[in-house]
Amino acid sequence: MNQRTISPSGQQRRRLLQSMLFSAGGAMLPPMLTGCGSEATGPAATGGIVTPNNTTASALANTPLFSNIGPLRDPDANGVRTPAGFSTRVVAINNQPPVAGGSYNWHIFNDGGGVLALPDGGWIYCSNSEVPGFTSIGFQEPRLARFTNQLAFAPGLGGASALRFARDGTVVDAYRILSNTTFNCAGVITPWGTWLSCEEIPEGLVWECDPLGRNAAVAKPALGKFAHEAVAIDASRKVFYMTEDQPDGRFYRWVPTASDWPSGSPRARMENGTLQVLKVGGLGLVGALTAPQPITWVTAQNPSAGQNENRIAGTGVFDGGEGIWYHNDFVFFTTKGDDTVWAVDTVRNTIEVLYRANPALPARDFLTGVDNITVTPFGEILIAEDGGDMQVVVMNRDRTLKPLLQIVGQDQSEVAGIAFNPDFTRMYFTSDRGGPAPGGGYTNGLGMLYELRLPPR
Repeated sequence: MNQRTISPSGQQRRRLLQSMLFSAGGAMLPPMLTGCGSEATGPAATGGIVTPNNTTASALANTPLFSNIGPLRDPDANGVRTPAGFSTRVVAINNQPPVAGGSYNWHIFNDGGGVLALPDGGWIYCSNSEVPGFTSIGFQEPRLARFTNQLAFAPGLGGASALRFARDGTVVDAYRILSNTTFNCAGVITPWGTWLSCEEIPEGLVWECDPLGRNAAVAKPALGKFAHEAVAIDASRKVFYMTEDQPDGRFYRWVPTASDWPSGSPRARMENGTLQVLKVGGLGLVGALTAPQPITWVTAQNPSAGQNENRIAGTGVFDGGEGIWYHNDFVFFTTKGDDTVWAVDTVRNTIEVLYRANPALPARDFLTGVDNITVTPFGEILIAEDGGDMQVVVMNRDRTLKPLLQIVGQDQSEVAGIAFNPDFTRMYFTSDRGGPAPGGGYTNGLGMLYELRLPPR
């Protein structure tokens, strides 16, 4: 795929959005770089999670990671195409121990992921396991049909695991941090150093996990019961945003009470708050294709019940909500049903479309299957493909698109779990339906985790 440019519309607004998003002086660090403070409470309170130093963070905010990458080369030995200067390694494979001689086997169908920095210079990668529960909810996914004769899927086989890395990148430990949950998709590293794992089933919950594995995960039903795909946190305003992966899904936010997230406290308890649903005014979601549209928030009906049974008429309908990320007053999220990347302006209370695939337009005919997203400190949006042609695509600050990598030979898989180590020299990503081929190399399977090494800057 060659570099393409998104067809502009509403140039004045685009310039404003670009200025808001990518102003180096005002760029807010993504959630994975905001660690747990000394006053933190909850699962990771004694975990020693730390924030990278401000000098490193400031330098990163002024140094785009991917603006000058070249075209993708031929696949490497791991079946991944990358630009010159990049390299890959396989970090974990389903049903095999990531640590040499270890006893813990990596989970299957690894999906969303996030990274936490450690005081010793190492880091922890948290990873969800997207195992469906066929028997309880009647869920079916065409890509999994060929596995049904091999695996007896049942509720409670999902969850999450963690890999601990030494400062030189060696995997030194692997362990489970969440068990007995179903179809865990994406999540987020909280500002206080825990991992939120989302269940994508009709009455799915958000679970708070201890990345160190010392404390049991805790369900947070106050954040709603629905097919949770992903969550993002605006720590400055104390607001949670969530996507719902259903054809008639909604876009949610959750606002904790003052007692749930008190002033001066580094964390929310996530026990008391208001669940709200996005409503689009003006010309509606169709109008957002060409110009920002005003939004309001409506309190959810029966917030303690399944939201698929409590739809509010007139609220925005999003076809398969996927990845989400908060950055510098904007919330980005994707919908896979219509291959769209959205931007919610939390200051001006508007929503607009940044990208929608369209086979009839040369600039919009190649990025499909939009799914997980990650935003770098500089504001580059990384979009992972579920299907499509198995790429991770970078949306630069000028709205041009460049491929960062492509997995080949795994056409029944998806790319997910994008997360960086603390100094942004390594990036992790999953092929959640990939695995080793009998004769060597890699093909469709039950999931694996890659590492991308970035060239020196």
